[in-house]
Amino acid sequence: MVKSRKAANGAYPRSWLSGAPPPRWVRVLPVLLLVGVGAASLTDSVPLDIGFLLGAVPPLAVLAYGPWATALLGAVTIALLTIPVFHLNQPGDTDLFTLGFVATLSVFVSFVRGRRDEQLDLERTVAETAQRAIVPDVRRRVGPVRCASLYRAAERGTLVGGDFFDVGPGPHGVRAVLGDVQGHGLSAVATVASVMGAFREAVLDDEDPESIAARLDRRLVVDSARTEHAELFATAVLLDFAPHGREVRVLACGHPPPVLLRGGAVSTLELDPGPPLGLGLADVVPGTVATVPLRPGDRLLLASDGVLEARDASGAFYPFVERLAGMTGVGLDELPHEIWADLSRFAPRIQDDVTLLILTVDTSGPG
Repeated sequence: MVKSRKAANGAYPRSWLSGAPPPRWVRVLPVLLLVGVGAASLTDSVPLDIGFLLGAVPPLAVLAYGPWATALLGAVTIALLTIPVFHLNQPGDTDLFTLGFVATLSVFVSFVRGRRDEQLDLERTVAETAQRAIVPDVRRRVGPVRCASLYRAAERGTLVGGDFFDVGPGPHGVRAVLGDVQGHGLSAVATVASVMGAFREAVLDDEDPESIAARLDRRLVVDSARTEHAELFATAVLLDFAPHGREVRVLACGHPPPVLLRGGAVSTLELDPGPPLGLGLADVVPGTVATVPLRPGDRLLLASDGVLEARDASGAFYPFVERLAGMTGVGLDELPHEIWADLSRFAPRIQDDVTLLILTVDTSGPG
């Protein structure tokens, strides 16, 4: 879940056919058709039987113009057919009535399209605001922790799916989470909202990662009980940064462990993971919290299944750690996009949410 949010957190840029403004060539096309037919008719003294082409002008105008501009283009079209100097084969009354009807109908369709576009824009704005409230952009700095993130939703046109992540300050330090709920796309949004709300409360109240995991687990268990056969669960990694910035406590709940970038070396943290959240086992069979010493410049990289389980055309998994070894010199802010570009080249068809969260402690700046 990180401007499109494809340029930022996950929404793919809208195409013309998905509600984006029409490209310039669509706006120019009806005008070019008018000018082209008019110019062709003036350059030849023999009447040309090309007036039928003008029948396409009003429908084309509907794609890019409002009702007034569509009406104007329709009127110019009729004028071209009736002005003798253009020699457009002297159309009969039936031709003119037909073109007039098409132009009038195009004006009506343009009016309806404009109203529908306004309503869709309003609904899209409301939806994007709600989705950004669920998984907002992570700040570039939270206390002593510098952050970089990227999110690509599997379902096009959405800003949030089944992945979640956040970095928040609290009275007990800076806490971070990255996880993946069951399923993806819009069907998982309600679960993501519930988990994120529980995590933000836990940052303020709970003193250790185990307590945070137990709170998230209970939240999912309660939500699952409301719906028969819901079976809600999530995997997650929780990080708890020490106030002095020299170590971080890490707890994995059914999720792959973070990767540590230290200088030119890349290694996966060795953790004793606990069960996924939502099974009611966080208090019964908790995972073991690992304390990881941090050196200046160390970076912790958390990734979702969309990265770790991406496959190429042959079915081979994306070699995440091996590929990171060639990116250790990339800056913090550029690294998520470098990974995404490399992943896109490796696996052209990515069918799961892709989330990356990179964290490093920097005590030199304001915290």
